Amino acid sequence: MNQARLMKILLAPHITEKTSVSDDERRQVAFRVANDATKPEIKRAVELMFGVEVESVQVANLKGKVKRFGQTVGRRSGSRKAYVRLKPGHDIDFTGTTE
Repeated sequence: MNQARLMKILLAPHITEKTSVSDDERRQVAFRVANDATKPEIKRAVELMFGVEVESVQVANLKGKVKRFGQTVGRRSGSRKAYVRLKPGHDIDFTGTTE
């Protein structure tokens, strides 16, 4: 895989209350990823961008919601999330604080 492709895989971190609890309990971090990204690509992209070792990757495909605009029915675009489990001793800090 080429490095330019890996840099486009991760779109943004997905930070919610649920992912914060998951991060504390299971050493998992959630990311929004490209719709065509595979698990090996996601693993390599996280290892390349953050300098950590990845234990496993789980992927969830989210369907877009159906919305109405008056008489017209439309659909929001779907997305893809990846839950990345880090090996013990590795951590990703999105807050930028050093303690």
